[in-house]
Amino acid sequence: MKTRPRLLALTLLAMASPASAQQQEVPAALSLQEAVEIARTTNPGFLQTRNDEALADWDVKQSYGQLLPTANASGGLSWQGPGEQQFAPGLTLGDLGFADQPSYYGSSYGLNLGYQLDWATLNGPNQAKAQRTATIGGIAAAEANLIAQVTTAYVNVLRQDDAVRISQQQLENAEFNLRLAQGQLEVGQVTPIDVGQAEVQVGRARVTLLQTQNGATTSRMRLLQLLGLPVDQPFEPSTVFEFSEPEWDLGLLTQMALGGNPELLRRRYSTDAADANVSSAWSAYLPSLSLFTGWSGFTREASSVEGQIVQAQSRVTGAISQCVATNDLYSRLANPLPPLDCGSIAFTDQQRRQIEQANSQFPFDFVQSPFRLSMTVSVPIFQGLSRQRNLEAAKLQLNDFQQQVREQELAVRADLAIEVENTRTLYQSALLEEQNRQLAEQQLNLARERYQLGAITFVELVDAQTVFIQADADRTRAIFAYHDSVTTLEALVGASLR
Repeated sequence: MKTRPRLLALTLLAMASPASAQQQEVPAALSLQEAVEIARTTNPGFLQTRNDEALADWDVKQSYGQLLPTANASGGLSWQGPGEQQFAPGLTLGDLGFADQPSYYGSSYGLNLGYQLDWATLNGPNQAKAQRTATIGGIAAAEANLIAQVTTAYVNVLRQDDAVRISQQQLENAEFNLRLAQGQLEVGQVTPIDVGQAEVQVGRARVTLLQTQNGATTSRMRLLQLLGLPVDQPFEPSTVFEFSEPEWDLGLLTQMALGGNPELLRRRYSTDAADANVSSAWSAYLPSLSLFTGWSGFTREASSVEGQIVQAQSRVTGAISQCVATNDLYSRLANPLPPLDCGSIAFTDQQRRQIEQANSQFPFDFVQSPFRLSMTVSVPIFQGLSRQRNLEAAKLQLNDFQQQVREQELAVRADLAIEVENTRTLYQSALLEEQNRQLAEQQLNLARERYQLGAITFVELVDAQTVFIQADADRTRAIFAYHDSVTTLEALVGASLR
């Protein structure tokens, strides 16, 4: 009853897994190089780190964009309802004879160009490029770390497979001893106790084999997890690591490591970026130049021009009244002047049409605003010691990175020398363990012959077998410790040594 819900959950989990992981299949015979290439394309943690390169590229583009002028275009619409307007405390347009104001429609546009130049902007591309190089160095360090992890996991798969081989051999030896004890019991040379002890040894060997098989399975799962793939894909490792005497020259390896150690390169690139930051911090003491220009326009259209027409007619009526008063004044003079022609003053249809045409602006018949152009030179004088503090912080950060580079160089030299000695020691240890295994195997074969002759007890035979198993395990442990040491050397040097 509980199997179907669990199966459904596993199905939904598989459907929810990333498409890239579902489409990527592991070869049946997986080499170390293939494992590394798969990890480069599907490991989630490394992909997150690699995404930083795209952002760093955009930072460089943005730094060049800062050298270009900025542009801003704007436009808007407005509406103002009818009614009285107060433009001063206690004073409205109605008080001035402009009552019953209509509603107004308005539109506007603006185009502004600005340009600002200072040393921080000029130094921006160099700073962004240095930071991008540092980012790429961090990605390279993360890739090197991923390769080392994949190699270690791959070697561990081989180690676990060899442990399975030893366990199978242990089981075969235990079963052989059981058959040997049973044969000796039939001829009366041993007691049933020996057979019982042999059966116990077979049972223990089967438990050990089961545990080592589980270790081999889980090591494959861990490798697939590191590759960023589902853990249910079967594969067999195909790369065979050569066990050979290390003949590397320490001086050559040191030279390679100082020029190729990923972490050392990352710190050097970070130092270059910190040096660019110091140059930018100096810009706070330098003047800056700002240029600004802009074009703008507006429209304002009344919903009704009747008020404007009434005002124009009122102005015409006032002009006629002024003309009549002037003629009356002229007639009272001792020498009267010729009268003015007051009949020519009138509000015409053409004037009405001009008012209507002047009002018809909304939304695109813009009135141009005055052109603007400004230039500003700013010279910083005092800013509360913040500039000096930021400059000192940038210098200290640069010094920190320089010390980190020196620290890493010392660590690389020391670790490399130590690991070379460790590798040579592990190689010699593996050779000795191989000799011990051969001697233990000879002793085991001799013990079996003597047991068949009744010269020793079954306990002594088991002791000989235990010594052989331990010698075989020690030999395997020494060989894979050697391969682990070579992997560490490769990580230090930043290149393959196999």
